[in-house]
Amino acid sequence: MELLGYIMALFIGFSLGLFGSGGSILAVPVLAYLFSLDEKVATAYSLFIVGFGALVGGIKQNKSNNVDWRTAIVFGIPALIGVWIVRHFVIPELPDILFYVGNFSVSRRMGMFGVFIALMVGAAYSMLRDNNRKGGSGNISYNYPLILIEGLLVGAVTGLVGAGGGFLIIPALVVLTNLEIKIAIGTSLVIIAIKSILGFFLGDALIMSIDWNFLIVFTSLTIVGIFSGIYIGKIIDGNKLKKGFAYFILVMAILMFIMEFLIN
Repeated sequence: MELLGYIMALFIGFSLGLFGSGGSILAVPVLAYLFSLDEKVATAYSLFIVGFGALVGGIKQNKSNNVDWRTAIVFGIPALIGVWIVRHFVIPELPDILFYVGNFSVSRRMGMFGVFIALMVGAAYSMLRDNNRKGGSGNISYNYPLILIEGLLVGAVTGLVGAGGGFLIIPALVVLTNLEIKIAIGTSLVIIAIKSILGFFLGDALIMSIDWNFLIVFTSLTIVGIFSGIYIGKIIDGNKLKKGFAYFILVMAILMFIMEFLIN
């Protein structure tokens, strides 16, 4: 199972490099089911993996001048605060049983993975309609109150489930800052890197024991996969495969739902 998990680390990176998004959503189920990590550790490690994967993508986008750094900072700071609050203060205090519905108990794991499953469905839907994305005019303006609220909410979701949430950030950037779509995509990767990496080091790294050897090996394999995906993407059109990958994510979401809510 662990060997399969390391192969999946390569696949996560490969899909990120080939499609530019979506692959990191698989990090949590791989960590939880193939490496048997509990929900706190799986979502924490996912932040680290997602963050460095997004960093590689952000550097690549920056070389193509597709990153608006001012927007990344304006949106990234409240998003980072949202991640930090959830990882440092909320997650450690969540009880094993969140609440009861009659005789049915909803555990912390069910709650966290339930939100994550919803995020997987949203990510898959976003990939399926990717070709229909429309951006702003490029005349950048900032709706600071809404950016603060949206950034905090996106950061809180990231902190809760350990996923980057790019499909939430990109439309928010278009609507709230009027960015062109290609700039919004590149900028979102930088925002994900900022909030995920710093959120991990300012939150989980301070309050839990980290298996650095495992985390570095897994992340390194993911980054190798990213460069492989980028290379393959020059040979074949990743958009032609994206729909199939989106359905794969949906299947994974259904399996997670069955395992967490029906079998358990």
